[in-house]
Amino acid sequence: MAGRTVGRESGVMFTEPLQDKGHGGVVTIAGPTTARPVHPLLTRVTVGALLGLGAMLIVWHGTYRSLEIRLAAVLIDLVTSAGVSVVPQRQTVYFGLGTDHAIGLRITPECTSAFLVVPLLVVGSAMIALRPRITNRVLASLGIAIVVLVLVNQLRVLTLVALIAAFGRDRGYYLGHTLFGSMVSVFGGAAALVLFVWLSTRTPRAERPTEPRR
Repeated sequence: MAGRTVGRESGVMFTEPLQDKGHGGVVTIAGPTTARPVHPLLTRVTVGALLGLGAMLIVWHGTYRSLEIRLAAVLIDLVTSAGVSVVPQRQTVYFGLGTDHAIGLRITPECTSAFLVVPLLVVGSAMIALRPRITNRVLASLGIAIVVLVLVNQLRVLTLVALIAAFGRDRGYYLGHTLFGSMVSVFGGAAALVLFVWLSTRTPRAERPTEPRR
């Protein structure tokens, strides 16, 4: 049973309940909230900004890796009592200083999270270009997924540090870099991708059609 339209506010259509004389009940039907249209120019600017950011990460990944190693040094300093020193220009952190097992770790292009972020930016820009009305949702999902990727890469570094401290430089590095480190990267990257897709494509509660209430 449909109701008489009595008003429209912020994209929501309100209906007036109608009396169902045959059954003595009242049926209320409320229309779902519709997303406001996005200006085509804003869509193009957003897509261009995301693609530009991806290109910047590729070209200046050395600067990005320097920031990553600075963050790693801060986290390592929090979980170890030995000395920690960072050389951002070489994307290298030294830990265990003052002990017999001091070692330096360098974030190479193969180990940075930058090249995991770039595909997300490309996919996000494509989604916005095809469905401009979900722009805000995609941008928020991108932000969350990128944070997850950065944290996963830092967790990989901390795992490597912990294994070196526990098993020594050679065996610890092998376990941390080849086995456990790779597992952290694979599962963490997959989790970030799934989270991004789910958050980007799910329909917000405000936009879901409501069931008739009797």
